[in-house]
Amino acid sequence: MDGEPEREIPEGAAVFPQIPPELGVNPILLAVIHATVFLTGSDSSIVHPQAADEVVEYMAAYLGRLKGQPLEQVREDMTCLIGYARHEKWPKQVIRSLQTFLEDYGIGEEGDS
Repeated sequence: MDGEPEREIPEGAAVFPQIPPELGVNPILLAVIHATVFLTGSDSSIVHPQAADEVVEYMAAYLGRLKGQPLEQVREDMTCLIGYARHEKWPKQVIRSLQTFLEDYGIGEEGDS
């Protein structure tokens, strides 16, 4: 963060890029995405895989409770985030993971909004 000394990230830790507040993406959604990337993408020397899987399943279940306007807002935020990732020329696999994030975790599937 601005004004803070740069911290060294351990090798094998998956870190999602920082998203500027100007995008207006819900900070709770960003926190979930950052945590998911860290938990699912980090080496087993950093995060225990079975524990990470369990935590991610709970996060997905909680997000799966989203209905109506809150779910639509998450979808809009994801569209914004994908557009930002394209603009910033992020790797294709990162963009693809954002495009499929909600589907991959079963968010908004049953009955939708």
